[in-house]
This record gives sequence, C-alpha cells and structure tokens, in this order.
Amino acid sequence: MRKLYAKITPFLWFEKEAGEVAKFYTSIFKDSKIKNTTTLHNTPSGTVEVVTIELLGQEFTILAAGPLFKFNEAISFEVHCETQEEIDYYWEKLSADPKAEQCGWLKDKYGLSWQIVPTILSEMLQDKDAQKVARVTKAFLKMKKFDIKSLERAYEQG
Repeated sequence: MRKLYAKITPFLWFEKEAGEVAKFYTSIFKDSKIKNTTTLHNTPSGTVEVVTIELLGQEFTILAAGPLFKFNEAISFEVHCETQEEIDYYWEKLSADPKAEQCGWLKDKYGLSWQIVPTILSEMLQDKDAQKVARVTKAFLKMKKFDIKSLERAYEQG
C-alpha cells in the first residue's frame, strides 16, 4: 500500500542533530509528533539521519548530513498567534539570538528563522485606511517581539 504524502513538505538540513532537533520542536508545538526516523549509511555525507516530524499538522523532514549548508533569513517559518500569551510562549521557547530579533523575527538555537506574528496584524495591514496601516507599520518596525496592545493602540489612534 502506498503512503500518502503532503504535496509540499519543508525539508531542513542540519549539521548533525536531527533527532535532537526533532525532540526540541515537537516539545514546543502542541499536537506534534515524531513520525519516523531513518538512518542512511554510506552516503556522500557519511551516515545520515532523517527524521520526519509533524508540527500542528504540518509535516517537516529533518536531515542531519554535515556542515555543508547553513540557514539564513531568506527562509523562515511564520507562527500565527491569537494572543500575547501565545507570542510570549513561542518567543521564550524559540529565540536564541537577541541580535537577530526584529519585527517579530527570531532565530532559534539551530539558526533557523521564525516569525512569531499576531493574527490581528494581517487584518490591520489590510485596512483600507492608509493612515492606520502607516501607524501600525511604524509601531511594529520598532519592535523585536510583537506587542499586540501597542499595535492596537497605534491602529486606533487618530
């Protein structure tokens, strides 16, 4: 019987810690699990560990195959949060490099970039009132971790 796969699955290359990475991410995101672990031998990178995880219904493949590639900000994962408590939770669990924090972006201890974003921000930025959008934009550009109340104040003032 053929296994059904998601049409698109993020595939993330780490140096050597696929199992550790899988445990770290599945400990942070609720309704998450390690689905499969495979070890490949005699590859061009030597022994390679491949772990498939599911985070909030999204499947990811994690590969540990040596230090050939590093993450950069060109790729990030956006986490949509309903409350400030959710933003604070993910920020505390994931942020590992204070110098990389800006406008809701952070880097975790593996160098992967995340955006921890309140869902209300998208609604605010799609408002037809250009002055509201400008005030919210000005407010969030000064932030590291998003503060929903500050965004709401910027949106409502006028």
